[in-house]
Amino acid sequence: MDVPRAPQRLKATAGAVELLCRLGGTHGALMMHQSGGCCDGSAPMCYPDGEFIVGDRDVLLGVLDLRLGVGETPSSRPEDADAVPVWISGSQFEAWKHTQLVLDVVPGRGSGFSLESPEGMRFLSRARAFTPEENTILASEDVIVGERWEQGWRPAPSPEPQVVAEAVDACPVPARRPGS
Repeated sequence: MDVPRAPQRLKATAGAVELLCRLGGTHGALMMHQSGGCCDGSAPMCYPDGEFIVGDRDVLLGVLDLRLGVGETPSSRPEDADAVPVWISGSQFEAWKHTQLVLDVVPGRGSGFSLESPEGMRFLSRARAFTPEENTILASEDVIVGERWEQGWRPAPSPEPQVVAEAVDACPVPARRPGS
C-alpha cells in the first residue's frame, strides 16, 4: 500500500522562476521572505541571500530550484545560486499552514525593499487551500525552522513538479455558476 506523500507547501510560476533567474544573474544567490505586513503589505520579498536575517522560528516553505522548468522534477538538491529558500514567520505560518503558496509575478512596481522593484514586475503570493487529507498528512510532517537551517537541515527534493506554467495550474479558479 502506497503511503500518501505530503504535498509541497510552495510552488512557483514559470514567470516567477524566470524573474528570479534574472535577478540571480545580477545579485547572486537569493532568498525570499513572505512578508507579514507593515510597510510593504503581505508581498513576498526577494533579497540577496543573507541580507534578510531569518529568525530561529521562521519556517521554510520550500526551496525553489531555479534549474527546473514547467513540470520538471529535480534529480538532486539545488545548491548555491540555483537554490532560493522561501521563508515565512512562525506566527504567520500558523495562519497560512493550511495553504499551498504559489509564487507568481505580475506587472507593476515591487516593494522598495525587494530586488524586483526596478524591473517593472512584482512578486505576488497566490494560495490554494489544502484538502482535509493533505492537511492530515502535513500535520505529521516536521517543518524546517531557521534554527534547524543554521544547523544544516535541508529538505529532500520533491518528486512532485515545483514549477507551473500559470498560477491557475496550481490554484484552479472554481467554476462560476450561471447567474453569479
